[in-house]
Amino acid sequence: MNTASLDHSVFDADIHGQAVNMQYLGRILGWVTPHRRLVSLSIVLMLFASLLAVLLPVVITRVVIDGIIMDSPNAQLPDFGMNALTNWFVHTTGLQPILAACAIYALFTLLCHISYHFHRVTFAKTVLYSLRDMRKDLFAHMERRPSSFYDKVAVGRIMTRITNDVQALFELLMGAGMLIGEFVPFFIALVIMLAIDVQLTLWLLLAIPIFTVVTYFLRQATRRVYRLIRNTVSQLNQNLQENLSGMQVVQLSNREERNLGVYSGINQTNRKHEIDAIYLESSYGAFMDNMVNMALAVILWIGGGSVLQDTISLGSVILFTQFVDMFIRPIRVLGQQYNVLFRAMASAERIFQALDWHEQVKEPDTPVALPSRIRGKLEFRHLTFGYNPNQPVLRNVSISIRPGEKLAIVGPTGSGKSTLIRLLGRFYDFPDGTIFLDDIDLNQINSSEVRRRIGVVLQDFHIFSGSILDNIILGNPSISREQAIEAARVVNADSFIEALPEQYDTKLVERGQNLSQGQRQLLAFARVIAADPEILVLDEATASIDTETEQLIQQALQQIMKDRTSILIAHRLQTIAEADKILVLKHGEVKEFGTHEELMELKGVYYTLNELQFQDVSLKTDT
Repeated sequence: MNTASLDHSVFDADIHGQAVNMQYLGRILGWVTPHRRLVSLSIVLMLFASLLAVLLPVVITRVVIDGIIMDSPNAQLPDFGMNALTNWFVHTTGLQPILAACAIYALFTLLCHISYHFHRVTFAKTVLYSLRDMRKDLFAHMERRPSSFYDKVAVGRIMTRITNDVQALFELLMGAGMLIGEFVPFFIALVIMLAIDVQLTLWLLLAIPIFTVVTYFLRQATRRVYRLIRNTVSQLNQNLQENLSGMQVVQLSNREERNLGVYSGINQTNRKHEIDAIYLESSYGAFMDNMVNMALAVILWIGGGSVLQDTISLGSVILFTQFVDMFIRPIRVLGQQYNVLFRAMASAERIFQALDWHEQVKEPDTPVALPSRIRGKLEFRHLTFGYNPNQPVLRNVSISIRPGEKLAIVGPTGSGKSTLIRLLGRFYDFPDGTIFLDDIDLNQINSSEVRRRIGVVLQDFHIFSGSILDNIILGNPSISREQAIEAARVVNADSFIEALPEQYDTKLVERGQNLSQGQRQLLAFARVIAADPEILVLDEATASIDTETEQLIQQALQQIMKDRTSILIAHRLQTIAEADKILVLKHGEVKEFGTHEELMELKGVYYTLNELQFQDVSLKTDT
């Protein structure tokens, strides 16, 4: 993938929402499909519960009111078998008809609530399982993006996609389930109402377009207001964080009143938008309540006239009043889910934007298989590389490192020392035929295979949550507990580990803050030694260690680097002088290359760096 043409700024764009995208919905359902059994069970439960919810008013109106109280069941009007069920129950149990109807009503109510409960539980499980799989796939996908991607994209943006945006999809799918659960009773009730009185049903249906249009325009308005609320809340948080974190500067500059004025202005704007949102929500609620009352008035007006003309029963009219809520509730819920839907569409766009980002390190079509143990010969041939195509960091670098040889790389900041190491680990793409491992083009070897053969110890390394042993093994099944303990012993880390209460099973807090810097560095060395790589890279690995700890580790390094190709990026004289070869980089170019004695005789860049450091050490000693 050509990374030069990619626009990484899309990850910083603020997507507020868009119209419903059926392609996104289809892709989301791809994670739901593996859980089709749970979905099917949830649908069956929902249909059963919806049927019972609609039949409950039928029992009250057509059985109790028309059949028992009014004693005019009107066989021409449908009762959907409820009268027959009541009569059967009377003959079976010997109960009075009113008690039998009440018992049936109680049983239907219990079954309805139980079915709805398990429908919601199974549907929620389906959503959670699906989003768990999506989050796992998204995490796995982002793990495979190269370092060049994370050089240009803020990690916080990716974290938002994996956490907040996936959570927004949870709200979307649960809202969709809620909508379906409301519309199924709506259609069942519609069928029953059409079977009882077509004219009265059509009158009620006329209200639905009015509800829908008003809901649409009010939700458009609330969507704009809620967006303004989110923006002002974000501004409030940013302003608060800036002032609290910089409180000393604020107080020294006597800016308290001025900063309070700025904060109050943002707060006033937020309050205005919040009041606008309350006004719109209250107006919408009042409108829906009034429309329900108007619908009831239409039912009583038209239905009452039909009762007087004996074309419809009183219970049927009351049944219509019971069904009004089933007509209005889906539209009300749809209005509530409107903003959730648009926010979820924005989240879906961000998630699929990340999933569709296929930037990666180039892998060979037919990779070369390495032997179980490599020699460790390294060669750089006319290597030119830049993170940006027009700004090379390395220029025409050509050096060769024999197996088992120790190479020290020195040079001023920005000379390309760390870049050379990153390319050796295949974290970035570089031209073919420029880096070779055992005379094999590094681009012809899978990056995972290359990294398995190279152990890197950085000055700033990462400690994971878990135990000390976990941080040495790093989930590598080929490393046993005994091997990890032996690696810690080799680098002299065993002394501090065994002094801890739980020794190797001691849990580390975030970034290993319950260890000192030197202890964390020793742990990093143990991690690399346990993996037993053929090539060892130390990138300022002892820069943060005190002199006493460094002396301990220097002793271990002599044994560790034996028969291993080693590359050392360091500034300390002893480390550099003991190397077999020294590479001097400046502005990305090879200025000098040879042994310590050879470079000192040249009296060039290395000689100057050496003299400056020697003077610095002398001054510190004298002091």
